[in-house]
Amino acid sequence: MARRLTRATTIAAGALGASAAFVVGLALTGIASPVGERALNRVHRRGPYRATPRAAELHRSLTVVDLHADSLLWGRDLRRRASYGHLDIPRLVDGGVALVGLSAATQVPLGANMDRNDERPDLVTLLALSQRWPRATWGSRLARALHLAFRLREMAAESAGRLTLIETRHDLEVYLARRSTDPSITAAFLSVEGAQALDGDVASIDILAAAGFRMIAPNHLLDTVYGGSAHGAVKGGLSEVGRELLSRTESAGVLVDLAHASSATIDDVLALAARPVVASHTGVRAAVPGIRNLPDDQVRAIAATGGLVGIGFWPVACGGDDVRAIARSVVRALELAGIDHIAIGSDFDGAVSTPFDASGMPLLTEALLAEGLSDADIGAVMGGNAVRLLTAALPA
Repeated sequence: MARRLTRATTIAAGALGASAAFVVGLALTGIASPVGERALNRVHRRGPYRATPRAAELHRSLTVVDLHADSLLWGRDLRRRASYGHLDIPRLVDGGVALVGLSAATQVPLGANMDRNDERPDLVTLLALSQRWPRATWGSRLARALHLAFRLREMAAESAGRLTLIETRHDLEVYLARRSTDPSITAAFLSVEGAQALDGDVASIDILAAAGFRMIAPNHLLDTVYGGSAHGAVKGGLSEVGRELLSRTESAGVLVDLAHASSATIDDVLALAARPVVASHTGVRAAVPGIRNLPDDQVRAIAATGGLVGIGFWPVACGGDDVRAIARSVVRALELAGIDHIAIGSDFDGAVSTPFDASGMPLLTEALLAEGLSDADIGAVMGGNAVRLLTAALPA
């Protein structure tokens, strides 16, 4: 074990430069450990959580869908309950979550911020080394995405039926019928956070689609050759190869996710999109100003495609560190887009702090009731809209 870790440190030092020995040491002993994840994926109040009887009863009747979480990145066995982080199968079941979008982030710059990032040492490289991912993942971001997809399949296969991977419309229909009589199960679909995962070849979208990925974001925290990120150095629009990516993505039956895209890229995608698009985990500037969040016109334009805006759970997105802030952001988004086009996208385990972990989802139902939403509207936001979109968008 020690020899393998020393070799990993040496390899990363050669790839990342003079400060790599310190950075890799931090990753091997800190970032990828429970202590490191506790620091990065914080919860303001740990469970158990108790909603009011009225909210708990309503919540049990809902089909809750969370459009985005990054839990695959940290190497935890999601079949087992953890005392840290935000999400695993037991906590999804406790929170009544029927379906979650699990994302593969393949490049995250160390020291990333919301304003401007450029190429720098990469956290995912360090995680790949520290968690002993296959050698191919050390240099290939496509291999990283495929590895995380394999890990999810492995966990689903070994979950004794508690976790189902959703790839097709048929999968979703069969699973939802099963869950209607058995709320002790949950499901996931795969997404890609950042088109760096294509390794520079738009044809790789077909490889990702074949591996089960059903959503892709052209950007994460960096600009790519396909278009600008809201957090990039240039923040430009969709490039020519980005237009090709959009076309191939739609042809492959994969949804486009604009959660981290620059304003120019969002406008370009919306002008060209022939299918619904989503912003899986974001906020709206009507509730919380800031470059990370969507202005009114883009919220309405995403709705006009038939798509969804998923409201995030962390302060930059929702404006506070309690569940009431999330609910208030949902209400503001509904005023812009209408009831059919707002969803939730927690960003659980995305190096963010949230008011609760996945087991606390009934608290959001309670907060939406307190904001005056009807049972039907809460059902739409908490998952009904997402189920409708996925039923239409997934391959038959």
